[in-house]
Amino acid sequence: MRELTKALDSLKKHQGGWARRPVMPFADFLQEVIKHPERNIRDVYQVYVDMINTFICEGNDEYSHDSESIDYLDYNCNQLFVEGSDRPFFADRLFANRLMRHVDSVSVGAQQNKIYIFEGPHGSGKSTFLNNLLRKFEEYTNTPDGARYEVVWRLKRENFAGGTQSISSITDRIASILEGDGRKDAASDIRGIVEPGEQVSEYFSVPCPSHDSPLLIIPKDVRRQFLDDVFENDEFKWKLFTEKKYDWVFRDEPCTICTSIYQGLLKKYESPERIMEFVFARPYSIRRRLGEGISVFNPGDRPVRQTVIHNDVIQRNLNSLFAGSQQVAYLYSRYAKTNSGIYALMDIKSHNTERLMELHNIISDGVHKVEDLEERVNSLLFALMNPEDRKVLTDLQAFSDRIEYIKIPYILDLKTEVEIYRESFGKHIDEGFLPRVLHNFARVIIATRLRTKSEAMLEWIGDPEKYELFCDRHLQLLKMEIFTGHIPKWLESQDVERFSAKRRKSIIAESEKDGWKGLSGRDSIRMFNEFYTSFHHEDKLIDMSMLCRFFRAYCKQDKDILPMGFLDSLLRMYNYSVLQEVKEALYYYNEAAISRDIQNYMFAVSFDLGTRETCTYTGDSIEITEDFFRRVETRLLVAEADSSSFRMNVQKAYTTSTLTQEIIRDGLDITETSLFSHLYERYVHNLKEKVLEPFLQNENFRMAVRDFNTADFKTYDTKIQEDVNYMIENLQKKYKYSRQGAKEICIYVIDNNLAKIFAGQ
Repeated sequence: MRELTKALDSLKKHQGGWARRPVMPFADFLQEVIKHPERNIRDVYQVYVDMINTFICEGNDEYSHDSESIDYLDYNCNQLFVEGSDRPFFADRLFANRLMRHVDSVSVGAQQNKIYIFEGPHGSGKSTFLNNLLRKFEEYTNTPDGARYEVVWRLKRENFAGGTQSISSITDRIASILEGDGRKDAASDIRGIVEPGEQVSEYFSVPCPSHDSPLLIIPKDVRRQFLDDVFENDEFKWKLFTEKKYDWVFRDEPCTICTSIYQGLLKKYESPERIMEFVFARPYSIRRRLGEGISVFNPGDRPVRQTVIHNDVIQRNLNSLFAGSQQVAYLYSRYAKTNSGIYALMDIKSHNTERLMELHNIISDGVHKVEDLEERVNSLLFALMNPEDRKVLTDLQAFSDRIEYIKIPYILDLKTEVEIYRESFGKHIDEGFLPRVLHNFARVIIATRLRTKSEAMLEWIGDPEKYELFCDRHLQLLKMEIFTGHIPKWLESQDVERFSAKRRKSIIAESEKDGWKGLSGRDSIRMFNEFYTSFHHEDKLIDMSMLCRFFRAYCKQDKDILPMGFLDSLLRMYNYSVLQEVKEALYYYNEAAISRDIQNYMFAVSFDLGTRETCTYTGDSIEITEDFFRRVETRLLVAEADSSSFRMNVQKAYTTSTLTQEIIRDGLDITETSLFSHLYERYVHNLKEKVLEPFLQNENFRMAVRDFNTADFKTYDTKIQEDVNYMIENLQKKYKYSRQGAKEICIYVIDNNLAKIFAGQ
């Protein structure tokens, strides 16, 4: 019993936390408008824009200081599409930028009726995207920040004796309760049906079926002056009267029902001020499951037989109120239920093709006929479409300028592709891969989705062969980096300089044509599951040899799925990269000694052979001989035949620029000069290239790496232990390898003889 009481108490707390949705008089509503004008004077377009901007933070530009930046931003869309979702949608960087451009176009001003079609191939996640978007729209609009108000008329029952009436019909009594939904006297209505003959309220409510803003009840010809009087001369008032997004406040008219009620009351009371006493406001409640504010239709949903909706109780009350005068027909269509909301079609097929055709006239004229009445429709119209279904629109040329396509192709951003794997299989999957291998799996998947030839890439990189260590001959690997917003460091300086804003835009624009073929999202998840379960073992991490073996077997079944040579290029890029990491991890030459060598060399080139001089910078006594020069020049990768000209160039640069300008004039230390930096980088690069040579011929070194972190490791000599420990620790610290991963990548580099393969590269 104690647990049951506690459980019921929890339910009471939950009930107490429900949002209150009070109905307020027009005067109180105006106070809310004055207090929060930007929140309460919004049409559905602005609410949609505000919702997107609430859940998607400002984008990050990693190259904001680059004069050629095109504002290709990194947006975090997780709050909108992932958090709280049973089926998250992952927006890659390309689609996120496309979506934000669409939102910017919606926000700029007065909107003509359009239908926004999100187009993508099968398995691109269109339905998941739209469902999550609508879920967040519903969530946002039912919060104070996203709420809008709609009109509720509260009219007096004029034909009752004493202002009240006895209710005998159970149907009418139940309907009266429904009328009272959201009113303070709803409880008294409920009590009023317990026994026949009890009294009910002398007022009845007529909600606006089109969800009009209460501001639209103000007559159009005085609305501008009315709002001018309401607001002080501040920043918002200036926006209200100048910005296009507020045009609707002065342009739109209330629905036919509200207009008829207003005109009937005006005829009855002959006072606009008195009429506003009957105008109340309540928050517009968006409820997708009830079709209020959001209606979503699947292709298999059959059209309803009853296209016109009416309410007999409200109609009888209206007839009684306006008896002998202008009649008010309380009729509306299902489009009214989503007015100022969202009407969405999931795929243009079957019955949704008919619905799209019906929308043609609505989009063109903004009105819909309900028997004799004209019903204004001002909703956000969304649809999903597969590319092959475009033929449905070929016969509607007049429709074309009312359609805006937003493309949702397959994922082309490898970071997002990897996030999908982590979401589907758990973040722990990273622990089963050597670094980069998981992302290389994503690269292979994305390569199936890219077109082989890219005019924009070839126009930028004239000779792809010069990047054979880092890229494929079709430049797909480079294109993937650009799509993620990354400009690789291995690009030559002249190509970086040629990467102008115009070229960047043309490459990003090509993404509109990529992602329409290849492996779908569902295919990639299925393949990853097959790959991971086949090669994941507790005692060994997944490496590139496994990845290549898996995809080569797949290519035998479908030879056209990948461009010829792509896997070879990917493997070569990976091998070269990990070789550099291992070299960097082994490199521990004394930086101070290198600096002294360079300073002594720069000083010595100005003196004749056979002399002895004391270096001004290091204080070392130098015997200037051919052997002294060759020792340094060998590490600078200077051929013996070129040594004389190399020294002359260094001596000329030192005397004309380094000494006279940078050191004497600018007061720089020699280690801060451009000549020193150039020679130092060249010296270090050569040392790193040669760093593995002493170990490759030493079988004990490989055996020590294999036995690392075991008892046998201590049997090797101290020098080898120190070298292996230093290398493993550096790989962990600098490149985020696990201890096992660092061990395996070292064996991979040695066993595949990568240092010899890339010698001189």
